Amino acid sequence: MKLNRSTDMAMRIAMLTAASGRRTTVDELAQRLALPRNHVAKVVQRLQHLGVLVTIRGRSGGVAFAADGATYTVGQVVRAFEGDGEVVDCEAPACPLRAACRLRIELRRAQEAFLAVLDRVSLADLVDSPTGPVLLALGAPPAPER
Repeated sequence: MKLNRSTDMAMRIAMLTAASGRRTTVDELAQRLALPRNHVAKVVQRLQHLGVLVTIRGRSGGVAFAADGATYTVGQVVRAFEGDGEVVDCEAPACPLRAACRLRIELRRAQEAFLAVLDRVSLADLVDSPTGPVLLALGAPPAPER
């Protein structure tokens, strides 16, 4: 199963905000993750509605990982961004095998197994070492030489 770009972006944004433990901006997220700013803004909004992120408006506002964001699973985020659609579309055009097709059933089972594995991984798990330090180094300005 291939995840769409928004889902991939959502995971990276959630991971970076979780690892940093501080408030950031959409512009900073876009720059550090090398992603288009407009897409980042849309994904941040969806993550905020889901409860993974909190957003604060105004001059000193920004984006932060929600206090209970660590309890969300990768499976929950994937479902929120991918939806509950099936791997194959058997409705249009009308498939002549639809009434007796086993493929659709097996693909659904595989999709459920895929999501079940992702349900066992929390967002907090994704930023454990060694990933956390790598995330924090993304797009960060170089350390001054001494």
